[in-house]
Amino acid sequence: MTLGQALELEHRAIDGGIEAYIASLASADTADPAPLLAALSGLRRHIYLEEEFLFPPLKAAGLMGPIFVMLREHGQLWRQMDTLDALLASGADSTTRATALPCATPLALRTACTDLLSLLDAHNSKEEPIIYTQADELLGTTASGELLPFLAAGSTPDDWVCSGA
Repeated sequence: MTLGQALELEHRAIDGGIEAYIASLASADTADPAPLLAALSGLRRHIYLEEEFLFPPLKAAGLMGPIFVMLREHGQLWRQMDTLDALLASGADSTTRATALPCATPLALRTACTDLLSLLDAHNSKEEPIIYTQADELLGTTASGELLPFLAAGSTPDDWVCSGA
């Protein structure tokens, strides 16, 4: 499996976790946030891998413009994940409802998740054919071989935030 293929599979898993959570909102009084939390964690780790390991060599190889677009979109994704985190926190702790946090109604959660999926769709539709194809061609099997294990077991540092956030 190439690095691009592995990253695309991760895209599908992230989307699937968000979609599973949206489906649970419709079928339960209290939706289980576990699939959404796993998807958000996976997306943060995915962005970390790209910004710290994948994008620098691609930028050095001349893909400045496409990488700039990806970084900007990562910031949009990150801010939407922060919105979802705030919604989930407001639903878990009723005392936060008196603060500026939005109220975690099923409709608000569904809307925020749908907005994230829309951002992901637009982002992935550019990233997969442009960035991942170039990564597989430019980085070769050595670099791909180093990044694939990170996909399997790597984690995002607790204090790391994407460059566009």
